[in-house]
This record gives sequence, C-alpha cells and structure tokens, in this order.
Amino acid sequence: MAHTKEDIIRMVKEEDIEFIRLQFTDIFGQLKNVAITASQIEKAVNNQCMFDGSSIEGFVRIDESDQYLYPDLKSFRVFPWRPSHGKVARLICDVHNPDGSHFEGDPRYVLKRAIQKAHDMGYDAFNVGPEAEFFLFQTDDEGKPTTKTNDEAGYFDLGPLDHGESTRREICMALEAMKFEIEASHHEVAEGQHEIDFKYEEALHAADNIMTFKLAVKTLAQKNGLHATFMPKPIFGINGSGMHTNMSLFRNGKNVFYDPSDPRGLSKEAYSFIAGLLHHVKGFAAITNPLVNSYKRLVPGYEAPCYLAWSASNRSALIRIPASRGQSTRVELRSPDPACNPYLAFAVCLAAGLDGIEKGMTPPEEVTENIFAMDQATREANGIESLPGSLEEAIHALKADQLILDTLGEHVATNFIEGKMKEWDEYRTRVSSWERDKYIINY
Repeated sequence: MAHTKEDIIRMVKEEDIEFIRLQFTDIFGQLKNVAITASQIEKAVNNQCMFDGSSIEGFVRIDESDQYLYPDLKSFRVFPWRPSHGKVARLICDVHNPDGSHFEGDPRYVLKRAIQKAHDMGYDAFNVGPEAEFFLFQTDDEGKPTTKTNDEAGYFDLGPLDHGESTRREICMALEAMKFEIEASHHEVAEGQHEIDFKYEEALHAADNIMTFKLAVKTLAQKNGLHATFMPKPIFGINGSGMHTNMSLFRNGKNVFYDPSDPRGLSKEAYSFIAGLLHHVKGFAAITNPLVNSYKRLVPGYEAPCYLAWSASNRSALIRIPASRGQSTRVELRSPDPACNPYLAFAVCLAAGLDGIEKGMTPPEEVTENIFAMDQATREANGIESLPGSLEEAIHALKADQLILDTLGEHVATNFIEGKMKEWDEYRTRVSSWERDKYIINY
C-alpha cells in the first residue's frame, strides 16, 4: 500500500522506531545505507538527506560528491528481526544529483528507464519472479565462514537432516512480516543449499525484494551462528546457486506471452522475446553473472545452463517455458546467479526481450533433447552456441553489444567494465592452490 509522508512520520513516532536506514544499491549490487535517527525522518521524506557519493566505488568523482536520497515511500518497512523497543525501519531510495535530476549511476534508475521503454511500447507491466538459491554454512570459533554445512539433506528433503530448516523458516516468517508473499521454500540439490521463492512482482518491486531478501537471509543466518552466501559456486563438484528469472509482459491486464491458438500456447511476442534474450544473452552475461566465480557454475553437468537454446520442458536449456499457461505464461531465463545486481539484470533482460519484439526476431528451433549429453559436433550441427566461459570473455561480449551498453547508460557501463576488468586482473595474476597442487612437485 502507498504511504504518505505524514503516514511515515506518524508511524515512526507511534511505533517507537529509533533508526531508519535509507537504502540504495551500488553499481556492483552491494546494498548501502545511510542510517538516520527518528528525529531526521521529516528531512528524509522530503528528499533532503544527502551522502558523499565519492566514498562509493564507481559512483562519482570527489569533485561531484554530493548526492541526495529520495525515498520510495511505498518501501517503508520495519525490520522484524530487530528488538521490539528501539525498532529499525528502512526506506529504499533513488539517488539524485543536487540539481534534482536522476543520478545516471543509480541502478534503480537504469531499471526505471528500461521499464519506461516497455511502457512506451504499450506494455503496462513487466513482471518478474526470481528464484534465488543460497548456501548456509557453519562458522568457525572466530565466526568466520567455513564450507561445512552440517547437513545431509537433498532436494526438497525435510526432517532432522536439514539443519538449515529452522533458519529458513525464520527467514520466511521475517519476510512475510515485511509483506512478502512466499510461494515456496525448500532444500535444494546440494548439501546446505536452500531456495525461497516469492510471488512475482512488477520488475522494480521484484528487484527491491531481492535486495531485502539477501539482507534478511544474511542477517538471520548470522543471528543463528550460520553464514549465508549467494556466491554462485562455493564448492567444487556440487551444484552452484542460480537465480532463475521468470518474466512476463502484460498489456491491459492480460499476459501478452499467451496465445491459446499456438500449439505451445505462446504468442508471437513471446517467441520474439525469447529470440531477443538469446541474441543478447552473451552481451549481458557480465551483468547476470558478474563474478569470476560465476563461470565456475556455468559448466556442463551441474544443472546450470551453459548452452544457448530454449525449450518448453527441457531443464538443460538456457531458456525454459514453465508448464502453466494463461495469465501465468512466462519465460524462465536460467543463467543469472544471485550475485548479480537485480536492477541491472532485470533491465538488460527486458531490453533484450523488447529488442526481439521490436525487430520481430524469431528464435531457433526448440531443443527437446538433453544438450549436456550431446557432443560438440551435434551441438554445432544444431547451431547451439555457448555462454561466455569466463568473466573476461563476458566483458568483451558486453563491450560489443551496443544495446546492452545503451541500456546501462554510459556511466554505469564504463564503471562496471572498469571494476570487472580490475577483478579479472586480480584473479588472473593470483596463484591458486590448484596450481601449486598440480605443478610444484612435477616441475
């Protein structure tokens, strides 16, 4: 529900709220916040709170450092995991320049621009349902994360084996207290791996939800002596964590991806949207899969997609069309991982799909057989390409995709690429334990 400024000022007073966190997200998907005391709430809801943007990597230079936070009043929530007296609430904010204009480097603004493009094309909503997986690890005596899970449960298991279950239940309850609609919560394939799915929302709200979700998961895990991580592939040899992203476009309250007269129940727009995603997926991989570690997940054999194909049923395909039709028709992109910045990820997915619709692209044939089981020659004969194999490859693909660069805008694109090249160089020049194990004796 929408709150007015007066509502929020009143709630802060009546509910004994002591601190308000003004939250925003940086280019690399890290949640930042400026904490204010209750006495400052009036200033905050009137867009008068500022912070030093130059202290945040990739935001601004020292000489243009003042930025203003404009809270989205709808996002006001009290954190249920904080004490009942002296409560803490939050407001999610847009970042503005001192002259009142939108700050180009604000990821929320990047997504708003992409959504505006959809509105201009006559769509009234772009809905996204994310499925974010994470691991719960034990901590050592110093509180540092280990990779031990204390958990022998498997997919959907319940019962005494799943030690993360009570933490997962607590997370669900906290999220529901913050007005999330939880659709499912279960154990995933790997030990210590969990997934909580919440109801799809309009894209901006869905991205806000992911940021809140990550904070809740990490905070409550820590409270229970566990460490939660959204790192895509924490352990070699077992499944990594993905963030399957379900997408649909609506016009006049109707799902435009559904067409009952098509044998698969999909509209021409749905096919073009799929084609647009396939066309640009290499170009936006650095956004949906932004870490060096992301590319350790996108390898054959661990359920993560690495080949460019689509299918209505096949889980080895990059794009899957889940079974439900009618208003629930949706396109599921399986490559993104939960380390991505959700604002940027949803923006580039939407832009790619809309490009497919605008240009009337048609996707290749559906692939129904298991792509992992094919040999390279068969894949090549079927024209099935691969996603980038490393962050470096993904950055080069991003630099070559003008649509994705334009969607991000010059400020975000430049700073993102620069930051990621630095990360790649750091990784490339570091000597790993694998290298020592492999070479130190033989050579």
